[in-house]
Amino acid sequence: MPARKRFGQNFLHDPAIISRLVDIINPQRGDNIIEIGPGRGALTLPLLERVDLLQAIELDRDLIPLLEQRFAATGKLKLHQADALRVDYGELAQGQAVRLIGNLPYNISSPLLFHLLASQAHILDMHFMLQKEVVDRLIAVPGTRSYGRLTVAVAARASASHVLDVGPGAFTPAPKVNSAVVRLVPRPPDFEITDSKVFNRLVTQAFSQRRKTLRNALSGLLEDDDFSATDIDSGLRAEMLAPAQFASLANRVANKTA
Repeated sequence: MPARKRFGQNFLHDPAIISRLVDIINPQRGDNIIEIGPGRGALTLPLLERVDLLQAIELDRDLIPLLEQRFAATGKLKLHQADALRVDYGELAQGQAVRLIGNLPYNISSPLLFHLLASQAHILDMHFMLQKEVVDRLIAVPGTRSYGRLTVAVAARASASHVLDVGPGAFTPAPKVNSAVVRLVPRPPDFEITDSKVFNRLVTQAFSQRRKTLRNALSGLLEDDDFSATDIDSGLRAEMLAPAQFASLANRVANKTA
């Protein structure tokens, strides 16, 4: 079955990459694993060989019969025809922390990550194949070009680490970009966030116009004395602040509006 552009499909097929990825994930028999976007099942097969039960979420209705026919005999695959952006992962977890795995469509990777991190209480870890540019943003440090809203938002919810680079030739059709695998492990931040909604709003506003100074980008939310109280230079741009510093500014806003 050909890949569909509207679903952003690029099917992983390289046996060496698949083997390395499964070894990195290191699935155990009793793990509660959910695969997002199994496609033709290239990663599904080696996962089924290592676990007692695997859940998979696939949006493309035409792939469901293919997957059912290929893996029905195992009795270990539970398929969900659904949009991963709309799935209730807490419900699928059924009281047991889940491990999420997938070769994610690049066109929905950022919104899907935000959706998944909203369910972080139910998630043990995540291993995702993403556009390398997105992985670079996830693991970026302040002051670098890749550092931005996604970096800060994820840092407040999980630790992120790059685990594998993957070239275009590992996929059919070959994408025009390089890919990489990221490991995300949900955990509480090592800094206080008084109000997560205020934190998200402030970070989004700070990075909405990257060339503006914090004083200008956050006007309407913070005044000069707020920057002084947090010992943060209002003349800096957003990409220079660590996640904990964004939290300090957001807490000032939250306390003023409480």
